[in-house]
Order: sequence, then structure tokens, then C-alpha cells
Amino acid sequence: MNVVFFVIVAVAFLTAAWRQLTAAHAQGEAPMQLLSQAVVEQAGGAVELAIGLIGVMTLFLGLVKVAEAGGLLTILARLIRPVMVRLFPDVPSDHPAMGAMILNFSANALGLGNAATPFGIRAMQELDRLNPQPGTASNAMALFLAINTSGLTLLPTGVIALRAAAGSEQPAAILPTTLFATACATVTAVVAATAYRRFFPVRPADTLEAGDADAPEPADTQADMDLSGGGGEGYPAWVSGLFFLGLAALIPLTIAYGKAISPWIIPLLVTGFLLFGVCRRVRVYEVFVEGAKEGFQVAVRIIPYLVAILVAVGMFRASGALEAMVATVGAWTAPLGLPAEALPMALLRPLSGSGAYGIMASIIENPATGPDTYVGFLVTTLQGSTETTFYVLAVYFGAVQVRRIRHALAAALTADVAGVIAAVAVCAWLFL
Repeated sequence: MNVVFFVIVAVAFLTAAWRQLTAAHAQGEAPMQLLSQAVVEQAGGAVELAIGLIGVMTLFLGLVKVAEAGGLLTILARLIRPVMVRLFPDVPSDHPAMGAMILNFSANALGLGNAATPFGIRAMQELDRLNPQPGTASNAMALFLAINTSGLTLLPTGVIALRAAAGSEQPAAILPTTLFATACATVTAVVAATAYRRFFPVRPADTLEAGDADAPEPADTQADMDLSGGGGEGYPAWVSGLFFLGLAALIPLTIAYGKAISPWIIPLLVTGFLLFGVCRRVRVYEVFVEGAKEGFQVAVRIIPYLVAILVAVGMFRASGALEAMVATVGAWTAPLGLPAEALPMALLRPLSGSGAYGIMASIIENPATGPDTYVGFLVTTLQGSTETTFYVLAVYFGAVQVRRIRHALAAALTADVAGVIAAVAVCAWLFL
């Protein structure tokens, strides 16, 4: 991200300087003056965006906390256990690794990134105990991370909150597009990880150097729970089958009637989560407030990231560099449904979560695009349905000191490409 940030600013400065010195600009304010204005305006705009985001972020994290306290995470874990047993035949069904993976996927599906990470690290540690070649990724590890980086998401609460803060009239309209894109990416991740492993055979792993410390345990109380059950033994197979059939049927329904149901989504989420909590005898008010506190802290923590990337992107746009890139690349990608304005988002998302988040924010804050245009829908769908691949691989493999990742990166990047293609296709179908 250091290189990306510097390159964007440097290219913006050099472009504006060239236009200023050669007078290669139309009548009006000088390029350097526009560049200076962009720096100040975007820095202030980033803070205003974060302040507007605080309220919506606290709302959604409060609701999710109610659902989590009511046991929704455990219910999802029991529903997907029969599928997990078949996806990971090398992992015993009663092994702690299975429970940790199930809880990680369930937390990711609900958009609980903070809760998903310790479960994921614990899953990697347990999988490493089953690994006959320490230091080399096993097939189960590669498949687990490929699914993890595919952005398995059923409820993109953070992106919906940002769209609402940006003034979207239909902030939840990306729910059907995100569901479709993340489903395609996840299926592709499973297929790719299964197909690629034959081209990356297991070889003797590097011996850990003397003095290497064991991977640290994740510092989170949730990671210390008993993971052997992973939410219990799981529901009967027919119950899980009905769940996945219903989920599969939901995708075409949301695509076909996405515009009609989008105004209902947020009211239904608020009412449904609170009703679930009441039915599960959760003290909904106290738990909601506790989750809302976390939302406030998250919104405040992202202010520096927003300032940095929004200033850089604002400079890039004001200098004329973005206009030149759009004119050059857009002619090739626009017919495919991927406008040049969305290219930085698609390329940066696997590399930097904060950078992609900032670029998405700058696009939907730009009056020329906004959150409710095709570009706005596309970039927010990409944000909600894809994951920061390199970060996830670095953190999870680093936790167990795996040096040879075999086909994990190839499978993850294949899933990323599938997610982008699916996002373009479904957004073009609904919004273009």
C-alpha cells in the first residue's frame, strides 16, 4: 500500500506539473491550483464521510451483535457442517479444526470480520497439527483460505452502511448483486483449489530454523472456546439440504426482483434481527448498545485511511491523470461492462482492503458517479463480494509459519477474477 499511495500522488503531481508548465489545459484555473484545492477538500470530505458513517455503522454492528448473542452464528455453523465434512474429507468431523473453520465461515457470512479472524487463525493452527509436512500448505489449508478469500458474504453490512452515509436512496440494493458475485467466487474457489492441487504436489517442507517460535495464539476470548463441536453435531442432512436449496433459489429471485425488494431490506433487517433476539431471550437493548460501541470505534479508526486514500485519489482526479486513464483504458473495458473508473477498485481490492475501501468511497462520493449509478453499484458490489487476498494469506499462513503455499494463491486469485466477472455481469443486468 505504501507503493500504491506514493505512486498515485507522484503521478498526480507530475501530471499537473506537466500541464501547468506546458499550458496543456483549457482556460480556467491552473492545474496546480486545482491540485491544491483537491488536497484540502478531500481531506475535509474524508472526515465528513467518516462522521456520517458513524451512525449507520453503529446501527448495523449493534444489530449483528444482537443476532450473534442470540446464537445465529451457532445455527449457521450447524447448518453448514454436513457440507464442510464433504469439502474437507482429510479433517475428522470432530476435530477442533472443523469447528474453527465452520465458525470462521459463519462469522464471515454475517460480515463479522473482527470475530472471523481469530477463528480463522485457530483453524489454521489446528489444520497445521494435522499437516504431515510442516511449513508446506496442506490441501485443506489451501482450500480453506481459497474459500476465505473468495469473500463468502451473505450480509455486506459495512458496504450498505457506507452507501447510506454517501446519500444512496437504495443503500441495500447491492444485496442481490453481492450474493450472486460472492456465490460465484466461492464456487470457483472450491473448484480451483480442487483442480490446481494436482499441479502443486506436496514436497518435503523446509525445516524450521532453530529458535523459531511457535505461532502465537490469537489474543481473543472467542478463540479460546471449545471448537471441537463447532456449534454441535449439525442438523440432519435434509435440513441442511433445504437451507442450501433455499439459498440457491434466493439468488435468482433477488436478481429478478432486486429493485422491488431493495426498499424492504433495511427495515426487514432491523425488525428481523431484533425479533430474533427477543425470541432468543436476548436483552436486545443492552446488547445492541454494546455492539454499537464497536461500530463507533470502527468508524473512527478508518478516518486516517480515508484521509490518505481520498486525498491521493482526489489529486489523481484533479491533475487530469484519471481523465487520461479513462480515455485510454475505458475504450477497451467499457464494452465488457467494466468502466475505467472502476478499474483501480478491481485491481486494488486483492492487494489492500483499506486502499480499495478508500477508492470505493471516493467513487461513490464523487457527484459525477455517486452511489446509485452503475459505477457506484459495481464498485460497492466488488467491495462486498471480494476479499483482501494477499493480506489474508499473509496473516493466516504467517500464523503457522507456512512458507510453501502451493496452489493457495492461484486458487484465491482465480476466485477473485470470477468474483469480478460475476459482479460486472449482474450489475450490468440490473443497473446498466
